[in-house]
Parts: sequence; structure tokens; C-alpha cells
Amino acid sequence: MTDLATKPEADVADLPGGPYDIEFFFDPGCPFAWQTSQWVRRVMELKGITVGWRFISLKFINEENDEYFPGMRDAQHQGLRYHRICAAAREQFGNDAVNDLYRAWGEAYWNTEAEGEFPDKIAAGFANADRAKLVASVGLPESLLEAADDDSWDPLIRAESDEAFRRTGDDVGTPIITYLPSGHSLFGPVISKVPDDDTAVAFYDALRVFADFPEFSELKRTKRAPLDLPLFR
Repeated sequence: MTDLATKPEADVADLPGGPYDIEFFFDPGCPFAWQTSQWVRRVMELKGITVGWRFISLKFINEENDEYFPGMRDAQHQGLRYHRICAAAREQFGNDAVNDLYRAWGEAYWNTEAEGEFPDKIAAGFANADRAKLVASVGLPESLLEAADDDSWDPLIRAESDEAFRRTGDDVGTPIITYLPSGHSLFGPVISKVPDDDTAVAFYDALRVFADFPEFSELKRTKRAPLDLPLFR
């Protein structure tokens, strides 16, 4: 694993307001990234850590993947459109604006209760996560909505997606977290449920031990509890 401090030239720009304790790469359409972000936000409150938000696009990283669940390709495109809004917001208003937009999206999208099969649930989530309402709810200007269809933001989103894999290596997914100042990154943690406060802090402290040891690369189990999200109940 490459130590970012020794890399001669950064692939992406520094985040505004940084450096942060961690950098969190997310796709708004990934339920596992959302669960992990809720854990991270709780640790922010309990330990006072700071978080910089970066983008990793499921649409871009799955461009050559022809195996999709019904509705998945459209879902990833809709995630890209929201990424563009977040990118425009970050440029104009900084890192906190991305935090607010991502949280608003997740609370609206993943907390939707819906009947039916997977495509029906995804459609219900999108219907509830109305972009205009979300932008207004966090006090940002309506003009940001124009970014949703502006593909000039795509090179930035693609570059950050590539940077996430540069930091971890290939064959991982979302979320990816970089732990600073070491600059070491890990895929995950992949969690189905947000832990209680004591566990949340202990979990973070343990992960820092793993992440900050440069020779550590992997722990994994494929047995997984169902996602504790209203959209999937």
C-alpha cells in the first residue's frame, strides 16, 4: 500500500477546509456507504473527529459491468446526478455542504418505507429523495440543481473514483476511508446496522490500529446480516 505522504504529486486536489482526520469516499446510491456514514457521523459527535467527503461513482466503476439487477443502471445514473450537485456545492460552499447534502439524501432515500420488489423500492426511494427539496432543506441555493445534468463535473468525480482505488487497490467497493495523517486507506467497514455509542467509538479506535499499520491489508467474512434500513424491510 502506497503511503500518500511519499507520493510526489497528488491525483486530486486537497479538500477545502482540510486536512481532516478521515476522508470518506461515498456514492449516494450505496446502502453500505450510508450505514457506514451514519456510524462515522456518530463518531464525529462522540470523539470530535473531522471528516472530508469525497466521491466514488458506482456508475463509473461499473461501466464495463453488464450484470445488473433491474433498475440498477438507472439508480447509478441518478446517483451520479446527485454527485454532480454535491461537487458544485463543494466548490461553492465547501466540505460542510457535501456533508449536509449527503445526510439529507440518505435520510430521505434510505428511510423510505416501500412495498414490492427491489426496483419498486428503489423507485420509491428516488421519489422521496426529491433533489429540489433536499437542496432547499439544507439552505443551499436552487441554482445548484442545474449541476445534475452538467457533465462537466464528471472528470472530477471520475478522478476521485480513480483516486479511491489508487489508495486501496482494485477489487473493492464503497465506502473507502482514508485515515490521516498516515494516509492509509481501507474499504469499509461494511456494516448492516449502526452500532451503539460505546461500540461505535471502540470500532473506530480499532480500525485506526489496522489502518495505520501499513502492512495490514484484509479481514473479511461474507456472511452478512440484513441491512437495517426502512427501504429494505
